[in-house]
Amino acid sequence: MQSPFKDLPREISVLVVASFFVAVGFGIVLPAIPVFARTFGVSNAAIGLIVSMFAITRFASGLISGKLVDLFGERAVFSSGVFMVSVFVFLAGLSTTYSQLLFFRAAGGLGSSMFSVAAGSVIMRSVDDEHRGRAQSVYNGAFILGGVSGPAIGGLLSLISLRAPFFAYSAMLSISGTVAYFFLKGERIGIREKNSDSGEHTTVREALAMKPYRIALVLVFVVNWAVFGLRSSIMPIFVTEELHSTTAVVGYGFALSAIFQGALLLHGGRLSDSKGRKRASMIGASIGLVGITVLSLAIHSWMYLVAMSIIGIGGAYLSTTPSSIVGDVIRGRGGQVIAVFQMAGDAGMIVGPIIIGLLSDVYSYRTAIAVSAIVFALGAILTTQIPETRQSYLPENSERPQINNLRSLD
Repeated sequence: MQSPFKDLPREISVLVVASFFVAVGFGIVLPAIPVFARTFGVSNAAIGLIVSMFAITRFASGLISGKLVDLFGERAVFSSGVFMVSVFVFLAGLSTTYSQLLFFRAAGGLGSSMFSVAAGSVIMRSVDDEHRGRAQSVYNGAFILGGVSGPAIGGLLSLISLRAPFFAYSAMLSISGTVAYFFLKGERIGIREKNSDSGEHTTVREALAMKPYRIALVLVFVVNWAVFGLRSSIMPIFVTEELHSTTAVVGYGFALSAIFQGALLLHGGRLSDSKGRKRASMIGASIGLVGITVLSLAIHSWMYLVAMSIIGIGGAYLSTTPSSIVGDVIRGRGGQVIAVFQMAGDAGMIVGPIIIGLLSDVYSYRTAIAVSAIVFALGAILTTQIPETRQSYLPENSERPQINNLRSLD
């Protein structure tokens, strides 16, 4: 069997190891956050705000993180960001009031922004466009593997104490930061390049002038609203209160989604590299829409499990496309371009949980899920408009000259 790391630079393998520990910890704490927040006697909207505040901080600090990557390099920014989140997650686990939990979750957003932008920069700068989809799949696979074990572990730890998952996440982050600091090195990443003004630099203005980049921004916003927003806000409460199940079942659903996504992730990445970003994203969006629709109709816990499995299959084909598009269109240093892309995703994480929480408070859980399905459907329609961006596959008279010329606008 061919290694998934074949033809990929060493930086990717190191990034995957570091990210795996982040993913395990995140998977451990994700099911516990809404339930822990509920112990303070707050509403669903307040629980959604816990999730959104983390994203709000990430959003507000995105351009700063991009600038830090350009100045100090991916290794320093990645490891520093991970260690920062580790500290604030530990403090969140010690919270005795809702306000404390909200503050520490928000504070961790800056560190999350730093290591996310740095990780994206490693993939986009160290891998060519013929392998970028697969590299992104391998990277996402690290989070999938963590997602398989993390929620199940988190569910068990939550039975002992709702604070335990926070402490476990903090420990996983410390391991990740150590791995990145000592091993994340390479010729194309590091300190600011001395020749960064030689033309190998993409500005935000140039990127926004490109249609593929704009579509990628909308797609990542929609996916984070409809998928992450549901999972991180009302999903655990929907399963426990509406479907009358347990937090363990919530974890099983997350794990099933991760298993199906992980099983097909490499295929999705290879399809994106060989057949184009458009085809992969259309397949993923269509399947994901079916999954969210099934979830809105769920009346038994087994229907929830089926819906999560379908969403996982769709995610295998859709999750790598937006970031691969961004990697295709930028050249050289582009920390702030990557940061704006991350900020679009964070915007979905901000808006999604709050609106979903409000809809569930005012109307019902099913209404909130149905509205998310409509938003996701708009994204699915948009995938039909994605132009080809893989430079290696573009004919001489295609959009390639247009993309190159856009760099002279600034």
